[in-house]
Amino acid sequence: MSVGVVSRDSTLSVPFGIYPAVKRMFDVAVVSFLFLLFLPLMVLIGIAVRLDSPGPIIYRQKRLGRWGRVFTIYKFRTMKKDAEKHSGAVWAMQNDPRVTRIGRFLRATHLDELPQLVNVIKGDMSLVGPRPERPEIASHLAEKIPGYWQRLEVRPGITGLAQVRYRYDSCIEDVKHKLRYDLFYIRNASFLLDLRILFDTIEHVLLSKGL
Repeated sequence: MSVGVVSRDSTLSVPFGIYPAVKRMFDVAVVSFLFLLFLPLMVLIGIAVRLDSPGPIIYRQKRLGRWGRVFTIYKFRTMKKDAEKHSGAVWAMQNDPRVTRIGRFLRATHLDELPQLVNVIKGDMSLVGPRPERPEIASHLAEKIPGYWQRLEVRPGITGLAQVRYRYDSCIEDVKHKLRYDLFYIRNASFLLDLRILFDTIEHVLLSKGL
């Protein structure tokens, strides 16, 4: 399924050659290893999520992938069941009252994102790329920010340059700043840049800097 939005203002030059193939092989190899490595931990997290509050263990949400294709992203549930039933799609906030006790820990450590390893294996996402946004929020942002759809010219990532170089976005101005990083990444994408971002991500997680 695709929302067909990239062609509106698509002007970037996406890297070709062997880089995309190497990137995909690297993604599959690393993520397959990580999935097996973290499988016991994911089982324990699943039990903790179920015991902490009623509701599903895995949270499924529609996101925009490459070329505007809509896919289902997987995360460990960190909010109360039906947290957006009445509010609809809204940005997350600091000290969000919708977040569960175990959810606060999972978000602080980014362990809630471990199920996204499945998204990478399926080809929905990459290890490194722009953060995948929700279709309804992306449409709202695109109306206010010229060039926003250009970030859909590559697969979204579990981590990315914008995540490690800028704080979590909570307003339009934050999104504008992060878009600059996303577009810089797309224009200058390389295997070495991906590795640098991955190392920066590990540093952020270990030092609890947040992403």
